[in-house]
Amino acid sequence: MSDKSEGLPKDNLVSLNPAYVTLNDKVLDPDKIDLDTSARLPSPTGWRMLILPYRGKGQTGGGIFLPDSIVDRESVATVCGYVLKVGPLAYADKKKFPTGSWCKEKDWVIFGRYAGARFKIDGGEVRILNDDEVIAVIQDPEDILHY
Repeated sequence: MSDKSEGLPKDNLVSLNPAYVTLNDKVLDPDKIDLDTSARLPSPTGWRMLILPYRGKGQTGGGIFLPDSIVDRESVATVCGYVLKVGPLAYADKKKFPTGSWCKEKDWVIFGRYAGARFKIDGGEVRILNDDEVIAVIQDPEDILHY
């Protein structure tokens, strides 16, 4: 019989720390978010979606390493994120979205710099955005300059 607490973060907190990987790898690998952690994240209501903001590599394009305080400050103002969950009414308004959804779960998106409601969890912050706050869908957040 499996212990339900097996694999839970210390102190039973929701943690996204495993999703952030070393500088040599992608800085955020959403595939490393386990199912239990994903299930424990807030589920957006209505037309909202849960976004995990992208955190840059901590170095400039020229290879200069940035202090953690700068990386943290920039992550608050990031414009890229990964769609973790989509609310049940997102993109359901046919008049507002005549061509259908602008994005879906597991898409990388761009949104306004300070869009959405932000809240902290272990390992960083997540945002809840309205469906119409998504500006674009992108293939790779590293294609967007962050510093």
